[in-house]
Amino acid sequence: MENNLPESGIPKRRALGKGLEELFNSEVLDYNTVEEKIVNDTPKDQITMIKLSELRSNPYQPRKVFDEESLQELASSIKEHGVFQPIIVKKSIKGYEIVAGERRVKASLLAGKEEIPAIIRDFNDTQMMEIALLENLQRENLSAIEEATAYKKLQETLSITQEELAKRLGKSRSHITNMLGLLNLPENIQEDINDNKITMGHARVLSKLENPNQQEELVNKIITEGISVRELEELTQEPNITKSHPQKQKNKAENEYYYLQNELSEKLGTKVVIHKNKIEISFVNANDLNRLLEYMNLEVEK
Repeated sequence: MENNLPESGIPKRRALGKGLEELFNSEVLDYNTVEEKIVNDTPKDQITMIKLSELRSNPYQPRKVFDEESLQELASSIKEHGVFQPIIVKKSIKGYEIVAGERRVKASLLAGKEEIPAIIRDFNDTQMMEIALLENLQRENLSAIEEATAYKKLQETLSITQEELAKRLGKSRSHITNMLGLLNLPENIQEDINDNKITMGHARVLSKLENPNQQEELVNKIITEGISVRELEELTQEPNITKSHPQKQKNKAENEYYYLQNELSEKLGTKVVIHKNKIEISFVNANDLNRLLEYMNLEVEK
């Protein structure tokens, strides 16, 4: 069998390929599909071992904090079984940049490994950002602020509207809008969200207020008095509280299930409407429907 590997043992870089380019241009972005196609289209002899010391983090990686317990569990698995799924990297001026699989890299270091299986591909900056953000959005539990920041970066990079972004990610427009609204909160309140001092429900209500002093005052009540999201909603109805979304408050008054409707939309990540004793749950495609059924632990016999 002819050996196509150069003397270094590392195969020459290949471009993304037409099939993968089409995936990036598809209507709905799906990280699992992107990574699956890269892995499936890569012959085994083009998966190479790369020294962990040569790897650098993806500059577009949205996750700043990695769960230590989860990393230790993955490290134990890698120590016993090795790394099953190769990481994806891009050749840089010095070494390689991690495009996807940073958790596997960190866990491999904890496991005492020196090398990791990798697939080398050419990516432009936009594609590197999309893959890094998608991996975290669709595979990891980002904090609310990290998720919101990821949405903002994707929207700016792709130059698309919130509605277009929602469609490409299979999310509801309201979910994207609510998440991006968190970035308008003062930095110290954003830190409280990351530290789990206030919930996403609390944060969503606070983001609808215009006055930072009122936001700070209410955060103190949440932390010191343990007030619920519903109690916070009631507090924000007081005349001296300045709202930034008066139309939504009108909608709330017209719909007695407004609060539950919003909560369901957040949990399911899609538009939910409760009207005339009916619950309407939106989905964008078959994959999104399967995601919703799986979330609700429902199995449908074919």
